[in-house]
Amino acid sequence: MAAGIGSRYGGLKQIDPIGPNGEIIIDYSIYDALHAGFTNVVFIVRDEILKEFSARIGRKLEGRCDVSYVIQRLSDLPSGYAVPAGRTKPWGTAHAVHACRDVIDGPFAVINADDFYGGSAYRLLYDYLLHAHDQKDLCDYCMISYLLGNTLTEHGHVARGVCSVSDDGYLLDIHERKRIELFDGTPRFTEDGENWISVSPDAPVSMNMWGFTRSLLSELGSRFERFLDAMSDPSKDEYLLPELVGELISEEMASVKVLRTDEKWFGVTYREDRARVQEGIRKLIEQGIYPRDLWT
Repeated sequence: MAAGIGSRYGGLKQIDPIGPNGEIIIDYSIYDALHAGFTNVVFIVRDEILKEFSARIGRKLEGRCDVSYVIQRLSDLPSGYAVPAGRTKPWGTAHAVHACRDVIDGPFAVINADDFYGGSAYRLLYDYLLHAHDQKDLCDYCMISYLLGNTLTEHGHVARGVCSVSDDGYLLDIHERKRIELFDGTPRFTEDGENWISVSPDAPVSMNMWGFTRSLLSELGSRFERFLDAMSDPSKDEYLLPELVGELISEEMASVKVLRTDEKWFGVTYREDRARVQEGIRKLIEQGIYPRDLWT
């Protein structure tokens, strides 16, 4: 998913170079995914970044995998619905995946273009999806979970989906905490901007790295109308993937296996994060995890 605005970052972070040869974060994500076994890549973008995005990444992948581009458009709405007056914000992550309904024909993974997840996370996803099998009344999905403390930035607040997990490793629910910050090394979140609650750095969190069977696509479509009818703020409300998955779990329509990883997450929520990501990539290259020239 590469259609986000990146307002807190102050620029088009999806194509900001962080590697020694101008590689962007999604270069490393695709490299890891291909090495794990994935063979097809679908980029979800906005119209205004398609040309630049495809020029930066598309040519590198020629002969390596099948590549498709999907435009996430505000006007991609069910029959009888129109874009609300003043709406400019994309419809959200669930809508982004919904936009891929005509190009996905089997089990698939979902990631953010501006998040670095680590190679072992892709191997966990791929191995699970090889054997994922929906039952008659229960969809078989999975999610990669990270330790909260491995996903925070020192440069501001972040949103994280804090997960409750059953004893046998299945997702029970996700509490979307939209403002988590570090205070003297301790994560805290607030719902009202005034009262802060501490949360363990070892809490499992979702970073929007999911594995789904194709059954999710029909749920995304049928539930989109329900979301549109229930909006409280048509100019800002978002159709979000974690919330939809939570609905499916609560309705006992899906089970979501939580695949835990100790990988260190990198991200560029804020422009100040870029130097830290560059340093992290440099260390991984020195350790031999990645070649210095990624695509040659």
